[in-house]
Amino acid sequence: MTPDTVGHDPAATDDRPRIVQRGLYAEELQIGAVYAHRPGRTLTEADNVLFTTMTMNPQALHLDAAWAETTEFGQRLVNSMLTLATVVGASVAQLTQGTLVANLGFSEISFPRPLHHGDTLYSETEILSVRESRSRPGQSVVSLVHTGRDQHGDIVVRAARTTLMHTREPS
Repeated sequence: MTPDTVGHDPAATDDRPRIVQRGLYAEELQIGAVYAHRPGRTLTEADNVLFTTMTMNPQALHLDAAWAETTEFGQRLVNSMLTLATVVGASVAQLTQGTLVANLGFSEISFPRPLHHGDTLYSETEILSVRESRSRPGQSVVSLVHTGRDQHGDIVVRAARTTLMHTREPS
């Protein structure tokens, strides 16, 4: 079954064509293009506390308001792993939904500025390269960079990523 194949849809009540949202096949990605993923996501205190505790991260900088007030930041910060996960997640519907085979790795991850409760995170992805896989026919290795900016346009995260993606099968 290819990523475009609908298969059995238990919610379908008629025979009308069904259009399934999917990401892009590797050859549909434009090298050098920047894909802006919208809408943005305003990260709340609840998001931060849930993510931080769910991932067993006891860092007081994310959880203890009184202590965080004594730091150079003067307040709690959004967990950087939540920031990264949100930026990557925002790209899925537009780029990799149903077309991603696997994440191969992340590198060069940086967090140049903190994100605070109530900040809105905007995500974008630049495609650096696409090459056919030498060992997996019908798949390609894609290198990209995810960038997250706050509502002021300041970069709060940047991460290089390598993925394995499907190519469009010949008709």
